Amino acid sequence: MPPHATPESPNRAATLTDRLKDLHPRPLKRLHVTLAVLVRTRLWAQILLGMALGILAGTILSPRAGFIADQATADAIGSWLALPGLLFLKLISMIVLPLVFCSIILGLASSESTSELKKVGLRVAPFFVVTTALACVIGLAVGAAVNPGGFIPEEVRLQARAVALEEARAPTEAPEQIDRPTLADTPQRIVDLLPSSPLEAAVNKAMLQWVLFSLVVGIAVVQMAPKASRPLIEVLGSVQEVCMTVIKWAMFIAPAAVFGLLAQITIRIGIEALLGMSAYVGAVVLALLLLMVMYAMIAWIFARIRPLRFLGASREVLLLAFATSSSAAVMPLSIKVAEEKLGVRAAIARFVVPLGATVNMAGTAAYQCVATMFLVQVFDIELSTGQLAMVVLTAVGASVGAPASPGVGIVVLSMILTSVNVPPAGIALIIGVDRILDMCRTVVNVTGDLVACVVMDRTIGPEP
Repeated sequence: MPPHATPESPNRAATLTDRLKDLHPRPLKRLHVTLAVLVRTRLWAQILLGMALGILAGTILSPRAGFIADQATADAIGSWLALPGLLFLKLISMIVLPLVFCSIILGLASSESTSELKKVGLRVAPFFVVTTALACVIGLAVGAAVNPGGFIPEEVRLQARAVALEEARAPTEAPEQIDRPTLADTPQRIVDLLPSSPLEAAVNKAMLQWVLFSLVVGIAVVQMAPKASRPLIEVLGSVQEVCMTVIKWAMFIAPAAVFGLLAQITIRIGIEALLGMSAYVGAVVLALLLLMVMYAMIAWIFARIRPLRFLGASREVLLLAFATSSSAAVMPLSIKVAEEKLGVRAAIARFVVPLGATVNMAGTAAYQCVATMFLVQVFDIELSTGQLAMVVLTAVGASVGAPASPGVGIVVLSMILTSVNVPPAGIALIIGVDRILDMCRTVVNVTGDLVACVVMDRTIGPEP
């Protein structure tokens, strides 16, 4: 026994090691079993088949094909076909908050010491911010170089500009007051990051506030005696398993969901519109591929993991992320891959993955910047250097607080467009292909979480 330790005052490191066993009896990675079943059954292949069949069915059922002459009837059929997709989105959305809450607290409870938590937190936060900002720069550069807006037919662009001009000339009931922050307002804005009520944060879907609330509760749990905190940990573990059961139900209907949503979209806008957006889709995919290369190089430089080995180890979780369009839904499998295939310590993986799944949205940020450049080109709007910087700042800030659920990128995009005076009505041009791009950018988001894990694990040494 060390000289400073007594029977009444046990060694703190031994106590914290026991706490890891006592407080986290059911690690989140053990809940990957239900998701692994979906990988073995080739869910990703079923998703791709559902996409192809959905576009085909939408093309046949569209009034443009001649089989259904009435647009109202076609829309009604599309609504019923989209029912599984709407259920899928609702199931994922309603389970995100409790899953994030439980995962963050259990991840904090699995840490070996509070000093390690502090080290990881102070390093992973700048990592997420810097990589998201770089993703925005990549998105803007690709959007400017590819110029996807120039591939849209001239008549469509003229019509879009006419709509924007009409909206700009429309009178408003009262002038909108712009709230410009001052130096005196900064302290209150910092305080407002914490929710006055967790229920309010949940109702308003203020994801950043919800994450901060979860972090506060998790740190408090770590500071409690194991005997006092064990009942809460057991309850949270059970809630976590319930969340994963609901996600499993959602995953089983994912192929039908994708089929119905794409069929409805194709019925509504036609296959011609989808094909006309190919340049825009290509630009987004190119930006995401460059971001994947950047992540692979970061893992190679800072963690000495070769890109092919990293991608091979991450293959299963990336395929499932593509199928689910939700980084929160694949958290258990992400933790399993980080620990068992990438060699990340459990304490780091169980803290970084849940946190990254909610605040690390670099893929979404890159997509939003490409989409902004595309709409800027369609509406023939010139952006100054200051406005481009505003796009980056808004994308980074909005991505940090965005929920890790399908379809949220469009909501955040509307905020970015408003910040640079681009008509939000232009979103109607890209909504038809958003489902495909949502699946792609989720893959990049999950890749960023795994890279953050390996970088934190290699740059932060084990506790002495």
